[in-house]
Amino acid sequence: MESAKGWLLVIFGLAGGMGLLLYGMHVLSEGLQKIAGHKLRSILSSLTQNRVMGLSVGAAVTILFQSSTATTVILVGLASAGVMSLRQTLPVILGADIGTTITAQLIALRVTEIALPIVGVGATIVFFTRRDRYRRIGQVFLGFGLLFLGLKILGDAMDPLRDEPFFINVLTTMGDYPVLAMIAAAIFTFLLHSSAAAVGIIMLLTMQDLVTLTAAIYLLFGANIGTSFTAVLSSLGSTREAQRVALAHLLFKVTGVLLFLPFVGQFAQLMIAITGSVASQVANVHTFFNVTIALAFLPFTNQFANFLNRILPDKETCALDMRPKYLDNSIVASSPSLALELATREITRTYDLIRYMTANANRVFERNDQDLLETILQTEEKVDSLTRATKSYLANVLRQPLSKAEFQRCMGLAHIVTDLEHIGDIIEKSIAHLAECKIYSGCDFSDEGWEELNIMHQRVCNLMEKTHEALVNNNAQLADLATRLQPKILIMERKLRQFHIHRLRIGVQKSEATSSIHLDLINAYLRISEHVRNIAVAIVEEVVGGKTPTAQQETAATLVGNE
Repeated sequence: MESAKGWLLVIFGLAGGMGLLLYGMHVLSEGLQKIAGHKLRSILSSLTQNRVMGLSVGAAVTILFQSSTATTVILVGLASAGVMSLRQTLPVILGADIGTTITAQLIALRVTEIALPIVGVGATIVFFTRRDRYRRIGQVFLGFGLLFLGLKILGDAMDPLRDEPFFINVLTTMGDYPVLAMIAAAIFTFLLHSSAAAVGIIMLLTMQDLVTLTAAIYLLFGANIGTSFTAVLSSLGSTREAQRVALAHLLFKVTGVLLFLPFVGQFAQLMIAITGSVASQVANVHTFFNVTIALAFLPFTNQFANFLNRILPDKETCALDMRPKYLDNSIVASSPSLALELATREITRTYDLIRYMTANANRVFERNDQDLLETILQTEEKVDSLTRATKSYLANVLRQPLSKAEFQRCMGLAHIVTDLEHIGDIIEKSIAHLAECKIYSGCDFSDEGWEELNIMHQRVCNLMEKTHEALVNNNAQLADLATRLQPKILIMERKLRQFHIHRLRIGVQKSEATSSIHLDLINAYLRISEHVRNIAVAIVEEVVGGKTPTAQQETAATLVGNE
């Protein structure tokens, strides 16, 4: 391969093959997520109570994503959101490491030889069917085909390198410098963000006789360690539980490598004794390593969780922490459906703060409590911070390829966030101002007027409670009931206004002194109820699924554009 043309062919072949490999994995993962992504959260949270079941679920999910890295990053997000506990995630992580070996076994079975027919089948389904379900199935076939076609092109591009003394010398020395080989493979796997792709390339190097089986084992060890780096980085700045999940994956891999390192020679001989196929030997190394560490660690996941809790204890958190608790940007692209679940949890958390502010509003007027008013205003600052972060997060989700149901849900959540923000503004700019006026003036409501304000306040709080329950339980019927309660509050506001005017006519002194505050306060409560009703409508029509607003696409474009 002396000519420049020969080198160019190799470089272009490697670049093109790598591009097809990574793009194929992206298409495959995206198609599978659209088929089963919306069920992923419920599957992971409900089927992982048992360790063996968690192991099986982890393997199955990783087969779908074709990357244990993606699975672990999702687990980090679920742990951060409090959807899964550390003890639940550990068996899933071990199962994910088993699931990632399937691609290597398929390569060993020469599936790459039928890559083009698979691409043809997938492309035919995608371009000649109109139903979304079948198009997604076609996308899965297309992704598989492109993945294996990329590996085939990489193999063909590597073939001339067998006659290059420089590459032969470099790759041969990997068996003599195992630490260097593992570091290089770990970094390469981290950059690819896919252990399956890295393992496939290591298999090709071995099949082309560019590296020995012993060197390939060291490279596989490095690839297994490197696949945990992405999750570790995604957990930085997240909750302690998320950091423990990422660290668990890294420790599983490092400990497994340390256990196998003294026996690499015997390990290689065992693989050679099992099969004469070089491809199968490398695939079996990868499978045997991950199955062994999974079975070795599975019985001790509870003890391992306790160990992680000790070395990474919970951080002391500030009560006025303005940061989102559940939003995880690292999973938006890989799993938009899961990102929507995390956004829902953050919105529910924000709603809880709004409930607290609303519930305590009347106490400020009753006690003239300046300290409680200050706490409410500080809480409103937190609401502002969380709503800004959540709107930005949802705008990012809207930029991803979403199904119609996911798009509709995302828009509904965006509408809810906007209404929560408006409620916070009403409390800050109207109710808080009225409370300060009452405190500084030293006036009091009449007994009748105060009783009326309490009734109005209680009705608004009840409406807010029912809507909150509907949001938490994803209950359209309860949300629909809430929408029918709000008009009664409107009727009440008119009656209370009439009662107050009647007291002014008969000369009730306290009513005259507090007239402006009284009328503005019941109006503020009415405005809050209107926004709560808007939230209930969004739950019925968009979050749970009902009629889609005609201006939805237009609003989405505006939201994304504003970001």
